[in-house]
Amino acid sequence: MKKTNLALATAVTGLLALGGTALTANTAAAAEGKEKCYGVVKAGKNDCATKTSSCAGTSTVDSQGDAFVVVPKGLCERLSGGSLEPHPEKK
Repeated sequence: MKKTNLALATAVTGLLALGGTALTANTAAAAEGKEKCYGVVKAGKNDCATKTSSCAGTSTVDSQGDAFVVVPKGLCERLSGGSLEPHPEKK
C-alpha cells in the first residue's frame, strides 16, 4: 500500500475513532452524506458488528473485508482497499 494512502486511511480511521460520537450504519447516516466503507478499518475500530465480530470495535485484523467505518460520501473509493460492499477476507 502506498504510504500516502496508508497515512490517509489511518488518519480517517483515527479521526472517526476519536470523534466522541459513535456513528451507526443506518439510513440517517446515508442521508447525511455518509457511506459505509469496507476494508479500510484498523483492528478494533469498526463501526458495527461483522460476520466474525459481535459489535462495534471488535474487528480482529486490519483491513477486515466485512468490517466498515462510516465516512463522507466519495471518500471510500479513494482510499486504498476501500469498497462500498463487503469483500472476501484476505488470506
